[in-house]
Amino acid sequence: MKYYEVSFRISPNSEVATDILSALLADEGFEAFEPSDEGLSAWVQQAVYAQDGVERAIGEFPLPDTDITYNVSEAPDENWNRQWEQDGFVPIVISDEDNAKPVIVIHDTAHDDVPESQYDIRINPCQAFGTGTHETTRMILRQLLSMPMAGRHVVDAGTGTGILAILCRMLGAARVFAYDIDEWSVRNAKDNLLLNGILDAVEVHLGDSSVLPCPASASGGAAESEAASFSPTLLIANINRNILLADMPRFASCLPSGGELLLSGFYTEDVPVLLSEAANHCLYPVLQQQDANWSLLLLKKEKSY
Repeated sequence: MKYYEVSFRISPNSEVATDILSALLADEGFEAFEPSDEGLSAWVQQAVYAQDGVERAIGEFPLPDTDITYNVSEAPDENWNRQWEQDGFVPIVISDEDNAKPVIVIHDTAHDDVPESQYDIRINPCQAFGTGTHETTRMILRQLLSMPMAGRHVVDAGTGTGILAILCRMLGAARVFAYDIDEWSVRNAKDNLLLNGILDAVEVHLGDSSVLPCPASASGGAAESEAASFSPTLLIANINRNILLADMPRFASCLPSGGELLLSGFYTEDVPVLLSEAANHCLYPVLQQQDANWSLLLLKKEKSY
């Protein structure tokens, strides 16, 4: 996993200034932040980094009379989660809201003494995002429990650990097409599928949304045949706002009329701009949920005339 370290010099520097800049950079795909004497150090995957995104964050900085400069360098290629992976993570229990009975339990191989549940999911993270600890992942997991899944073709965009693909298959999805831009995540998702005894019907690919087999855009030959054999009626994406906005046209082209798009990974204040872009592609809201300041959207595609 390749990262850039971006060092920001903030003048005048303060805790409020670093907190605000961190929030703005999170919208641009940055994942980790560390305040410094001069300002802030922030880390972002090289595949996600965009200079105009950094400039946009600085341009939107609301405190007056503040000067922000930055320097970009390549971060050492290391396992950011090594200690966490060695120690494991505390098992996560998602319960039925009516009777508090565990429905999903997510745990690593170091924790087998966990409550009995309908869906027992084992995850070894290995640098990939998605154990169920984050509000966005938990919201999607809960929402999937309430959706018809039997026989469906599903896309898991930005699969991370593969946790959403795993649950979809456990819930009865006939096929799942998962992808991620990160090699670590692709390998980890495949390992976690095997760890959960899921040996078929889930494909994991390396790449961005361009790897999606979309029937509407297939031009013939083998590509058309592959696209026709996989026709998703549900596409799940737990990704940051800017990538969702960029990929919305591709997502829409892969869904038939009546197909559903389940999105999270963004703040509540991002909802209006996402809904505006979705409407441009005949995707309209069915449901919105919120946990802390994070939101989830379920959209449905309608016919375009």
